[in-house]
Amino acid sequence: MRGFSFLMPNEIQLHDKTFVPYIGADQLESAIEKTAAQLSEHYKDKQPLFVVVLNGAFMFAAELLKRCNIKAEVVFVRVASYSGTQSSGDVREILGLTSPIEHRDVILIEDIIDTGHTIAKLFETLLPKNPKSIKVASLLFKKLAYEKAYPIDYYALEIENKFVVGYGLDYNELGRNIPSIYVLKS
Repeated sequence: MRGFSFLMPNEIQLHDKTFVPYIGADQLESAIEKTAAQLSEHYKDKQPLFVVVLNGAFMFAAELLKRCNIKAEVVFVRVASYSGTQSSGDVREILGLTSPIEHRDVILIEDIIDTGHTIAKLFETLLPKNPKSIKVASLLFKKLAYEKAYPIDYYALEIENKFVVGYGLDYNELGRNIPSIYVLKS
């Protein structure tokens, strides 16, 4: 069982919600390729530390890092801020960063940036550790929902302020394994 069921062609059911296609796998792949090229160019003579934000960013991070032609290290942190289809605004650090980041170029890898509460919490946690730089790379960016001032340096795709699942993104832990992005049916 894949964690989702098809209702009609192009519709899936996750728990009590129905989702329809939004961004196809080919469009995701192309956008990730472009983002990887940007990172590879910017960090060609550096060795950044990629900090992957779990759980949602695992698929994006894997595809992005396979395409980056640079020396890099990868670590993982786990934070949570969603309850159902809404950001709770309360970001909880569940599994913290254990690698030293002092004087390192850090790239935060996120699945989606919407309100920005998670990114703000990560910056607040990491800045006192004295990194050389902190940049953000996200698969999706909801620019109209973004409430914070931290720059979103790299993003594969800008989307509307809609709830989406697939490609690592979930609805109450289901849908992460869908190979494209689906949007909540209105």
